[in-house]
Amino acid sequence: MSDRLLFRVDASTKIGMGHAMRCLALAQAWQDMGRQAIFLIAIEAPVLEERLRSENIGIEHLSATPGTLEDAKATLRLAHQIETNWIVLDGYHFDAEYQQIIKDAGFKLLVIDDCGYAEHYYADLVLNQNISADENLYFNREPYTQLLLGTRYTLLRREFLQWRGWQRETPAVARKILVTLGGSDPDNVTLKVIQALQQVKIEGLEAIVVVGGSNPHYEQLETAVQMSPFPISLKRNATNMPELMAWADVAIAAGGSTNWELAFMGLPSLVIIIADNQQETVDRLEKMGIVVNLGWHQDVKSSDLKNAIASFLVKTERQHQITQLSQELVDGEGSKRVLSSLKNKEKRLG
Repeated sequence: MSDRLLFRVDASTKIGMGHAMRCLALAQAWQDMGRQAIFLIAIEAPVLEERLRSENIGIEHLSATPGTLEDAKATLRLAHQIETNWIVLDGYHFDAEYQQIIKDAGFKLLVIDDCGYAEHYYADLVLNQNISADENLYFNREPYTQLLLGTRYTLLRREFLQWRGWQRETPAVARKILVTLGGSDPDNVTLKVIQALQQVKIEGLEAIVVVGGSNPHYEQLETAVQMSPFPISLKRNATNMPELMAWADVAIAAGGSTNWELAFMGLPSLVIIIADNQQETVDRLEKMGIVVNLGWHQDVKSSDLKNAIASFLVKTERQHQITQLSQELVDGEGSKRVLSSLKNKEKRLG
C-alpha cells in the first residue's frame, strides 16, 4: 500500500466537526503504522487546521465549491501529486458522480457515510459506523463495493484508546455533569441546557460545558455561567475529552459521533437531537437502553429539561445499567478493522 492516505473532508459551523474528527481517528491509526495522512479541505476551519498541525497531519486547501466537478478534479490532482492509492471521502456532497470520477481515474475509494445519501455507490469500501447501519441503505452499489457496517467499525481518536479497560464507578447521586453539544451548535442548545441546569436543586453540583471552536455564541455562554448558583466552567476546543468524560458522572450530549465516544467511556447520557441524521441512531440507542432520548432540541422545554436532568441524577441503577450496556457496544478496535479492510481490498484488487 502507498505510504500516504488522502482525506477529502470539511468542517464548519453548518457542517459541524464530526466528519473531520472521525477522519482524524482513522488518520491517527494510519500514522501509527508509520505512514502519512493528508487532509484536503475546501472550507476555512482554523480550529480543525490547528488540531491537524498538532497531529503532524498534512493540510492542503482547494478553492472549488464542495462536491463539484472542480472539487473532484482538484482532489485527483493532489492524489496524483502525493502518489496515494486510496482516497477517503466524508461528507454528504460526495455524490455518485463524484465517486465515479475518482474510481474512473484509477484510485481506490473509501466513503464514510451515515445515511445512504448517494443515489449510487462506486466506492471500494463504504463505512457506516452507526448502530442503525443497514445494507439496504446501499442497495445501489457496484458489485465490488464492500460494506463496513455497525459499531465494530467505530472510529475513535487515539486519546480515547488509552482508556481501554477503565472501569467507571457509579456514585449514589450524580453531581458531576458534562455538557457537549457539538462543535458548532448554531441553534445555541447549550444555552438552554445551562439555563435548565441552573434550576436543578441538588447540592454539590458541578458542570463542565465543552464549547467547539466554531460555536458563535461563546460570549453569551460566558455570561450565562457567571449567573450559576453552582460552578460551571466552559472549555473551548477541548482536546482532553476522555479525561472530561472520565471526570463526569453523567453527560448531556447531542446525537452524533460523540455518542460512540460516550459509549466507549461508559458515561450515562441524556441525548438531545440537533440534526435530522441523528434521529434514527438516537432512537435505536434509546430502545437498547444505552441513552435517554430527550427528543428534538426545539421541542424540549427548559422546565422539562430541568426535570429530566434532576430525575436522572438520582437514578443510580439506571446509570449503572447504561454504563454496562454502552461499553459492550464500542470496543475501540474500529480503526484497525477499517485499515485491515483497506489492506485486504487492495490485495484482492491486485
